[in-house]
Amino acid sequence: MSRRARAIAFGVAALLAAVVAGTIADGYGESVARGYGALRPVVVASAQLPAGRALDPAAAEADLEVRRVPARFVPSGALRDPAEALGLAPAAAIPSGAYLLAAQLRPPHADSSGPRLAGGRRPVQIAVSGTAALAVAGGDPVGSRVDVVITTEPTGGGVGHTYVAAAGVPLLGLGAGPEGEAGGVAEATLGLTRPQALRLIAAESFARQVTVMPRGGR
Repeated sequence: MSRRARAIAFGVAALLAAVVAGTIADGYGESVARGYGALRPVVVASAQLPAGRALDPAAAEADLEVRRVPARFVPSGALRDPAEALGLAPAAAIPSGAYLLAAQLRPPHADSSGPRLAGGRRPVQIAVSGTAALAVAGGDPVGSRVDVVITTEPTGGGVGHTYVAAAGVPLLGLGAGPEGEAGGVAEATLGLTRPQALRLIAAESFARQVTVMPRGGR
């Protein structure tokens, strides 16, 4: 076989391999979509984002990236576009590789007005109801202190039990709830001790409702 014929044969083989690879990739993508839901864009930190430092266009370009992941694995409140984070600052440091959530961000000036975390508290994101009531008095509720109330499901034909699970905890951020979620559910980032965090995280799975209530004062 001549050198020209061999070159043509190799070219045809490479083209066929590319077509086969593309077909396999398309089939795999369709399989993933069927099993885990359609792919959707989500913003991920490509470098650690320090707390309190506002994201300008240069920082967003350097430290944020967009990935496409199955909808089932996208956390509620995840940003779709880095532009949504411009001008906002993380309430707490966000590690590299983490999803960027709306509840983790707030205006930079909120750092000076909000309470500082102390006594072993750390930011924890919880799905809650009742956030609309926080703004009734006017102003930004972020930085205020709230009570977190749990209402359990009724048992044995009775009524659910309601109790304060965490009193006077700092509200560090608010974000939209899961897409399509009814009942006014939103995402609240709270400054919680470890026992409070464990109690509220557990309540998300068994409670009928987790509600935040304004405590009054800052």
